[in-house]
Amino acid sequence: EQPLYNSTSISFLGGEERSRSEHNLLNIQKTHERMQTENKTSPYYRTKLRGLYTTARADAEAECSILRHALDKIAEIKSLLEERRIAAKMAGVNSDNDPPRKTMRRGVLMTLLQQSAMTLPLWIGKPGDSPPPLCGAMPANSDYVAKQGDKVAARVKAVDGDEQWILAEVVSYSHSTNKYEVDDIDEEGKERHTLSRRRIIPLPQWKANPETDPEALFSKDQLVLALYPQTTCFYRALIHTHPHRPQDDYSVLFEDTSYADGYSPPLNVAQRYVVACKENKKK
Repeated sequence: EQPLYNSTSISFLGGEERSRSEHNLLNIQKTHERMQTENKTSPYYRTKLRGLYTTARADAEAECSILRHALDKIAEIKSLLEERRIAAKMAGVNSDNDPPRKTMRRGVLMTLLQQSAMTLPLWIGKPGDSPPPLCGAMPANSDYVAKQGDKVAARVKAVDGDEQWILAEVVSYSHSTNKYEVDDIDEEGKERHTLSRRRIIPLPQWKANPETDPEALFSKDQLVLALYPQTTCFYRALIHTHPHRPQDDYSVLFEDTSYADGYSPPLNVAQRYVVACKENKKK
């Protein structure tokens, strides 16, 4: 089987571009220093700087192209690994000879959910690009159908008859009935649910960069559904503060009647696990 990419060549090319770029930027800095020392801007210096800046821009574009190529390859690898994970899962479900799969320990599941949030790719658009659907707070298109293996917030009936939003994984979607089959991500439940589209909210597929795409983030005091820390359930919450850097989490206030003002103290929740709330009225 051929490797998806040659990591050594990409690393070498990226380093080569960076070295050339840094050398040129150093020349620009030295030229400006000479101009300040001589206290004049001669035609010679203007021509030289124009050439240096043109080269610097070309170097930056070349480095950017290599980095985007590397990001595309990483996305391909993640997609391939996800396909293999789903295939292995389905093979286990359909096999009658294998022993029952052991329930994943709680701590392991929480660690995996945290890793999934940390490794959610950051949307890096080109100048002038708008954030796509499912980038941060951007909603999915009305005709969007989540793929097998996608993580979603799913509204299900609990054992006591109440309804709750849980973290689930898509098993399949039927275009004839417009219904999803999803598995509760918490293997302790080991439940499969058949749900209509209105009971499913796709999770973000990219993190939004607050520095370049602030419009793709939920705003302060906006009502959302957020995954309560160390659980696999979504609860209603208000945005307390939004991320200021790409790696930051939201700070949210969960609805909680045990507190005088009806909300919990601020808790951090990753972009991956914050989605729009479809119910506006406070319970």
